[in-house]
Amino acid sequence: MWGFLIALLSGALMSIQGVLNTEATKQTGIWVAAGWVQLTAFFTCIVLWFFADKSPIGAIFQVRPWYMLLGGLIGAFITFTVIKSMDGLGPAKATLLIVVTQIIVAYGIELFGMFGVEKSPFEWKKLIGAAIAIAGIIVFRWGS
Repeated sequence: MWGFLIALLSGALMSIQGVLNTEATKQTGIWVAAGWVQLTAFFTCIVLWFFADKSPIGAIFQVRPWYMLLGGLIGAFITFTVIKSMDGLGPAKATLLIVVTQIIVAYGIELFGMFGVEKSPFEWKKLIGAAIAIAGIIVFRWGS
């Protein structure tokens, strides 16, 4: 149940963040705004680590395979692409496309057991669910 509630909160926060970042970009510049997002996220992580986690910082150098550490780099491009898509499509359409793409890519990761995720068997119901989500994009886009 907690996972479900956390996922709902995550989706809400991502939508709000995308709108805030897009508006900040209009007043500054895309890399200034994206940099601010990453910098404030870094400081937030430092503060939360200090009070809550206390894992040894050096453990990060033991992470294998090395590409598991690319999340921050990818995060910078996520910030950029969310800002650009929300600016071009509006928050609702951009978020719809982003979420459906996340579902499809995440299912592919599970299906093929990529990046250390346990491989899952193919299920028609998941493919049908993804097709329904894609149909939802078409209806959402066509209706406006």
